[in-house]
Amino acid sequence: MKRYGSVIGVRAEKLEEYKRLHAAVWPDVLKMIKDCHVRNYSIYLRKLPDGRHYLFSYFEYTGVDFQADMARMAADPTTQKWWAVCMPCQEPLSDRAPGAWWADMEEVFHCD
Repeated sequence: MKRYGSVIGVRAEKLEEYKRLHAAVWPDVLKMIKDCHVRNYSIYLRKLPDGRHYLFSYFEYTGVDFQADMARMAADPTTQKWWAVCMPCQEPLSDRAPGAWWADMEEVFHCD
């Protein structure tokens, strides 16, 4: 099992829409996440004093081929539709990896 953390901005004017979407994630999207060996997936919100908003994502990957599972998820038509409604709410960080939407974070501490 490997843990992943990532971060992305969320547009202030789209914050309530983003929360509403994630309060009722489409069942087929949830199934694809699980089918691709992602567990304990959480997204947290942080509002900074200057009014900027950030989302922090955490999940555990339990499969054996992360790239293949993420490619499978990305190829899924329902997941693509889900991302199409979520992505306008988000503001990717400028220093994210090429081709990435969310910016990866380095794990610096973990305690079981």
